[in-house]
Amino acid sequence: MTKTIRYYSTNRNLKGVEGIAPFTNRVSFKDALLQGQAPDEGLFMPDTVPQISYEDIISLRGKPYVESAMLVTGAFLRDEISREALEKIVNDSYNFDVPLEKVVNRKYIMRLDQGPTASFKDFAARMMARLMSHFRDKGKRLNVLVATSGDTGSAVGEAFKGVEGIDVNILYPKDEVSGRQKKQLDTIGDNVHAVSIDGKFDDCQDLVKQAFSDPSLEHLNFTSANSINFGRILPQMVYYFYAYARLCEDGEKIVISVPSGNFGNALGCEYARRMGLPVKKLVMPTNENDEFPRFLKTGCYEKVSPSRACLSNAMNVGHPSNLARFFELYGGTVDRMGKVHKYPDIEAMRKNIYSVSISDKITKECIKKTYDTYGVILEPHGAAGWRGLEIYLEENGNFSPCVSLETAHPAKFPDEIIELLGIAPELPDSMKNIDKREGEPVELPGDYEMFKEYLQDNLKVTE
Repeated sequence: MTKTIRYYSTNRNLKGVEGIAPFTNRVSFKDALLQGQAPDEGLFMPDTVPQISYEDIISLRGKPYVESAMLVTGAFLRDEISREALEKIVNDSYNFDVPLEKVVNRKYIMRLDQGPTASFKDFAARMMARLMSHFRDKGKRLNVLVATSGDTGSAVGEAFKGVEGIDVNILYPKDEVSGRQKKQLDTIGDNVHAVSIDGKFDDCQDLVKQAFSDPSLEHLNFTSANSINFGRILPQMVYYFYAYARLCEDGEKIVISVPSGNFGNALGCEYARRMGLPVKKLVMPTNENDEFPRFLKTGCYEKVSPSRACLSNAMNVGHPSNLARFFELYGGTVDRMGKVHKYPDIEAMRKNIYSVSISDKITKECIKKTYDTYGVILEPHGAAGWRGLEIYLEENGNFSPCVSLETAHPAKFPDEIIELLGIAPELPDSMKNIDKREGEPVELPGDYEMFKEYLQDNLKVTE
C-alpha cells in the first residue's frame, strides 16, 4: 500500500528569518492547488515522488498522448480523484497534436505549440483549470492571479475562460510582450481581465506574491495559475514520458533540452527523471538572464535584477520562482527574494543538469542557421533550447537520442522571423482571428498599494 502524497512548503525550515513564519503543516493536493502558494510564501512540494516502472513507460509506445497523461497524473492524484473524473479532465484538456519533428539523425524538436494559444503552457493551464473546477468549493468564487512574461497569461486566460466560479486577473509588463501576445491577453474577455503593469516581469510576479501573502486580502480566495502552483507543474511532467516512449529504444537514455525562464517546465523534467524516466541530462538554456548557468559554474547564486529584456521574452526572469523547488530537491533553500539560506548539493545538480546562457545574437544566428540547414523554423525560445542542446553536445560529445522543446509557435514572433528568414510564418488556426478581437487592459503602475486597491474594488468572493 503506497502512502498518500502530501504537500509541504519550501520555507518550512526557515525559523527565525525576519518576515517569514514557517508553514510546517502538510496539505492535500486539493489544498495545494487551490491555495497556489504556501502561507509562508514558500512553494508546495510533494513529500513523495511516485515511481513509474520502465515497463509502464515503454507500454506508452504508439499510444495517444492522453494515455501518458493518465499514467503520470494518475500516479500523483490516485487518492484524491476518481479515475473516471480524471479521464474526463484529461480528454477535455488534450484534444490537439503533439508533433515530434526530426531535425537531424536522432535529434528532434517536440512542438508544444499546437494548443489553443499556440504555446506549451496550454498543456498545464488547460488541465489545471479543469482540476480547479473539479476541486473548488461550490458557492465560493476563486480568484486566480497570474503574472506573465509572455505566453503564460494567454494560455491561462483561454484555459479558464468561461469556467464556472472562477475569475482571472493576468498581470503583464506593458513594454515586454510582443504585439501579438498583448493582443491575445487584452482580448480574452468574459471572466478574464488583463492588467498592464508599468514595470518588468519580476515586478508583476512580486505584486502577485505580495497579494498572496497579505493577510488583509485572505477573504478574496486567491489561487495561482503561475508555475508557483504545483497544479501547473504536474501536467508538465507528462510530455517527457510521451517523447521518450516515441523516440527511444529499449534501455536508452535521452538528453532533453528545455528553454528556461521561470523553471516550471524544466522542473517537470526533473520530476520525470525522479519518477523513473531515463534522462541522461536535463539541459536548461536561459537567455541573457544568466543567474542559473552562473550558479552552476561558480556555486554562488546571484539573481539578475532588474531582469534583462531579450528576444525570448517569456524567459526574461531574473530570479526564477521554481528555483526554490530545484534547491529543495537538492537539499537547499532559497526564498522568493533570491536570498540563499542553504546551498544545495551543487555536484549532484551538475551531474544531472547543464545550463548555458544564449544571447540574443546567438538566438538570431540559430534561427537562421537551423532554417538554412534543416528547413526547420524556430522562434526565439525554441532557438535558445536548440542552441543550448548543440552547445552541450559540442562540449560533451555527440549523443542520441535528443529532444529539444519548441515552446511557442513561430507565428507569435512574425517580425523576428520575417527579418531573419524573409518569410512570414503561417498562422495556426488558433491565431487566425486574434487581430479582429477587441479589448483593453487595466493599466497600473508597479505599486503594490494601487494594485491592492484595484483588487479590493473589483474582485468577487461569492457566486
